[in-house]
Amino acid sequence: MPSPTETSPKSAKSKAASNHPSGDKRFKVLDITMKRSQYSQDALIEVLHKAQEAFGYLEEDVLIYVARQLQLPLSQVYGVATFYHLFSLKPSGAHTCVVCLGTACYVKGSGEVLAALEEKTGIKSGETTPDGQISIVTARCIGACGIAPAAVFDGKVAGQQTPEMAVARLEKWQGSAEA
Repeated sequence: MPSPTETSPKSAKSKAASNHPSGDKRFKVLDITMKRSQYSQDALIEVLHKAQEAFGYLEEDVLIYVARQLQLPLSQVYGVATFYHLFSLKPSGAHTCVVCLGTACYVKGSGEVLAALEEKTGIKSGETTPDGQISIVTARCIGACGIAPAAVFDGKVAGQQTPEMAVARLEKWQGSAEA
């Protein structure tokens, strides 16, 4: 006879098919993704992608929900979410700037680009401005070594960046927020 703390895979799956107690319909999107993968633990990265797409970032209760539904330790889910650069545990700004710090970009000045952006915004890499407009993040490599130093502004790669060029891009964002 199973103990009260044990749940059969079948009962866990049927539980997931029901609506989330919060009533947030975004959890239903996660349930569909997990059901499609038959609640396989190997689908963790796909499920986290879908969660970030639905929620904008991976908040703690979402990580707990995913861990429970896939029957994984929360530490493993959190470990995957923090290991991969594309996952965020904090909400990002309306605009995002990713500065590449790969070897080619760094040698050609991406460190100075990052410093200028941090000085202009008053935030450090991995943070969002208090008004929620701009997030600055770094990447180990974005694969654009031929146009180093490179940065990604709202998903668009920009090569051969100087500190002045990058700051000018942020000023455009700040100007559009004030308008």
